[in-house]
Order: sequence, then structure tokens, then C-alpha cells
Amino acid sequence: MINKVILIGNVGQDPEIRYVGDPSSTTKVATIRLATSERYKDRSGVLQEHTEWHSVVAWRGTADVVEKYVKKCTQIYVEGRLRTRSWDDQGGNKRYSTEILADTLQLLGRRSEIPGSGAYQPSQP
Repeated sequence: MINKVILIGNVGQDPEIRYVGDPSSTTKVATIRLATSERYKDRSGVLQEHTEWHSVVAWRGTADVVEKYVKKCTQIYVEGRLRTRSWDDQGGNKRYSTEILADTLQLLGRRSEIPGSGAYQPSQP
């Protein structure tokens, strides 16, 4: 079985950085909202654009890179895996969320805009 996602897109807002774990051992986690767009002509020949929003989750060392270098409008390349979580909300309704767990994250754009740019491949969470 293969579970692989490859995306190139623009970050829609500054990443959210948080820490999980108990007080003696915490792990950094970064969440990124990433937009990917496709352009096409409809049957009438009118140019259309569709934007899809993705939640990307980066752990540990990758989260460090995200915290230092990624901000709103940064263009990034992400390789990772799909993960769907489910939970019951306050009303007892089943809710779902699908995220991309980043295995590789590369900053794109001009090097002058990205200090320390390059690919980062973390250890698995």
C-alpha cells in the first residue's frame, strides 16, 4: 500500500506552533494552511480557478524549520502522508479532519527571500 502526497502551494496564514506532551517532555508541532490552485477553461472557454486548502502538520525538527522560515505567502513543497482523524463534537456529531503529515518540506522561491533554504527530512513522529 502507498500513502503519499506531494503538494506545492502557498501558505495562507502564519503557521501555528504548539507543544504536546507532559511538562517533562514536550514535542513541537507546526500546523500550516496550504493553498493549491488549478486553472482550467470551462466548456464556454472561460478561464476558471479552483483553490483547495490543506492542513499540513510538521513535527519536531521540521516544526523548527517552519517556525523559523515559514510565514504567510511562503511557497513550499511538501511530501507526506494523508491522515484522517475523527472525534465527537459537543453536540455528539461525528467530525472528521484530513491532514498531511509532512515527511519532507522544502522552501521555494528566490534564495534571497529564504534564509537557510533547502529540503529538510525529519525523523518520523
